[in-house]
Amino acid sequence: MNKLAFIGGTGVYNPEILTDLHSETIETPYGTAKYELGYFKDKPIVFMARHGVNHTIPPHKINFRANIYALKALGVSSIVSTTAVGSLNPDYKPGELVLVDQFIDQTKSRIGTFYDGELHGVAHIDMTHPYCPHLRAAVLDAAHREGIVIHPEGTYICTEGPRFETPAEIKAYRMWGADVVGMTNVPECQLAREAEMCYATISMVTNFAAGISKQSLTHREVVECMNQNIESFVKIITILSQEFDPDTDCDCRHAAKDFGGFQL
Repeated sequence: MNKLAFIGGTGVYNPEILTDLHSETIETPYGTAKYELGYFKDKPIVFMARHGVNHTIPPHKINFRANIYALKALGVSSIVSTTAVGSLNPDYKPGELVLVDQFIDQTKSRIGTFYDGELHGVAHIDMTHPYCPHLRAAVLDAAHREGIVIHPEGTYICTEGPRFETPAEIKAYRMWGADVVGMTNVPECQLAREAEMCYATISMVTNFAAGISKQSLTHREVVECMNQNIESFVKIITILSQEFDPDTDCDCRHAAKDFGGFQL
């Protein structure tokens, strides 16, 4: 039986909809990963706090490979993650959600692949559609049913962090076509695809980015906005937990078929 997993970003540390919750660790070839296993009614669901339950892991030190490998080993087939983002698009306002459909990678020091010539050999995986269309459709439907403002598409530019971006950088990213900026969606998204898992990200706009906002950016501002609007996430993941079938086949589950599939 395949499982659904949620990865909580900044401000999302508690899977409050789950029962019989207990914390576990799992060893992977890439290090130790921590997760929580619980149930929504009778369905097992895995939750991971990307930054740790007390936000102790900065974005550039997250062990993305261990996290995604662990979820694969736990039988997870579909992942919905949350991210806090700054907006580069004046139509995407603080408190609103964005269901991103493309990303631009501006990270510098992260290992972004399982296919590095070692444990899994070498492979080149298509990323024409980085986020699972099937899972995105389910998220979009849940949001609409709850009357939640969610933009159905957007380009996420991922920076290294942990600092916020300069106004000059934001100006350049806008010229490239980016709509929102964050620090965590890469390589998480591409690792999930390499591991042949469905993956979608719900991004919450917490502020306008540097140079667009007239005020200096603070982490407190991000967390406060997430706390004020987290109910939108809860409503969406409640519907997904109840209705989404992680056993449904999808092209994402065969992304590495030309290379023999992803093997644990």
